[in-house]
Amino acid sequence: MTDAQAPAKTGTNPLAPAPEGARTAADVVTPELVAQLTKGVVGSRRTANHTPFTGEKLADLPESTPEDVRKAYEAARAAQPVWERTPVRQRAAVLLRFHDLVLERQAEVLDLIQLETGKARLHAHEEVQAVAVAARHYGRKAPAYLRPKRHAGAVPTLTKVTELRHARGVVGQIAPWNYPLELSVGDALPAFAAGNAVVMKPDTETCLTALWARDLLIEAGLPADVFQVVLGEGPVVGPEVVRHADYVSFTGSTRTGREVAQGAAARLVGVSLELGGKNAMLVLEDADVEKAAAGAVRACFSSAGQLCISIERLYVHESIADAFVERFAARTKAMRLGTSLAYGADMGSLVGERQLETVTRHVDEAVEKGAKLVAGGVARPDIGPYFYEPTILDGVTEPMAVCAEETFGPVVSIYRFKSEDEAIELANSTPYGLNSSVWTKDGKRGREVASRVRAGTVNVNEGYASAYGSVQSPMGGMKDSGLGRRHGSEGILKYTEAQTIAQQRLLPMAPSLGMDDEKYAQFMSRSLRLMKAFRFK
Repeated sequence: MTDAQAPAKTGTNPLAPAPEGARTAADVVTPELVAQLTKGVVGSRRTANHTPFTGEKLADLPESTPEDVRKAYEAARAAQPVWERTPVRQRAAVLLRFHDLVLERQAEVLDLIQLETGKARLHAHEEVQAVAVAARHYGRKAPAYLRPKRHAGAVPTLTKVTELRHARGVVGQIAPWNYPLELSVGDALPAFAAGNAVVMKPDTETCLTALWARDLLIEAGLPADVFQVVLGEGPVVGPEVVRHADYVSFTGSTRTGREVAQGAAARLVGVSLELGGKNAMLVLEDADVEKAAAGAVRACFSSAGQLCISIERLYVHESIADAFVERFAARTKAMRLGTSLAYGADMGSLVGERQLETVTRHVDEAVEKGAKLVAGGVARPDIGPYFYEPTILDGVTEPMAVCAEETFGPVVSIYRFKSEDEAIELANSTPYGLNSSVWTKDGKRGREVASRVRAGTVNVNEGYASAYGSVQSPMGGMKDSGLGRRHGSEGILKYTEAQTIAQQRLLPMAPSLGMDDEKYAQFMSRSLRLMKAFRFK
């Protein structure tokens, strides 16, 4: 065993071996389950997915060709008009039934999420929470978001204006591997509530989770043809999903997001993109150091750092930096890594070889160039092929890749600052702007600092969960972190086309009652002055 493979000496240890009789991948992913989940997938080829815990194959799967994608769109497009004509309250009721089913049968999907992503079970449960909250929110609020709205007309009392919301048609959705429940069906729920059909391409390695959610939605009352799933390599299937869509929803890397946006723009269809991040956490001098250290563990290492909104840059005021780093490092070194399909592990595995290579490259290069390892920095093949210890780096400088590139793994860099203005400037010194975190005992100060950080969501005294879980409020990225928002009114209205119907009554919007053009112009000028004086909007 080489030094790199040896168990870490930092205090990080795997959980105890699973008790005899514990569930295995073969117990969970049975041929019968795979057949049930994939029966609606259009695919004329075959592929497979694997579990990060061991690298072993989980399931044989259908693989879609471009022609299969076209067929999926045909089926969705045929079913969508009937679904849109279904009253919105009936559509919303499907989401509420789905909410109950997800919570009742969460053990099934927790196993799938863990096996497909390598997550610890508590981190998998975050997805269950997020999907349940989204289903409840849009199940309750969709009728209000989508109802016809009256607006003031061009001429008071003479112009009656109504705004309607129509479904876009068939939404093409490309979902990532890191949150296979929340970032697949979680994003599709408002599209369904708005009356759309969806053709989804989940990542093949984590598609069983998305297919399980589809199966449950059908059980809750969603017409099967309204929700189509296609599987295959991103460069092959992804462009086809974009090519046929009436609207595109994408979550993934900034590089791929630009390609998706270009494909959508060429067809003049709308697009929403949640892309990369290099998220910052600011620990101000008056922060509760113990709480901030505990929060940093959650913010940096949930889902092994493979979370778009997790923290990778940690800015700490110089007056408390040593105390904070000591507490943060102690908590990090005490984390337990494990593969059990049960609660208890503090962190799971990276998803695959590519993520492990990126994490290893970033950490090794930083150390070679002078950064200090405060915790971690060691791969753990003794636990599983893609395990890597939660890692804290100090002394990171700009030439190092880990300073500016998104790592998307359990690695965070510590930086010190002297003033509040400096901290904000450092937090904003990135092309990304997805999520940030501010820690202080002064809530008003925390909100003021947060308002100056250029990120779509900023949490005060929490890493990411407060903003993300507040589903009545929009969530998304600024700058290179994306376009559009999920959650709240924006999260459902983006899946609709607005239509204005204006009915003119009694008098036309033109000279009438014997007025010539000049008298009509004078009349309208007086009317406009009066409307301003009487505060018409």
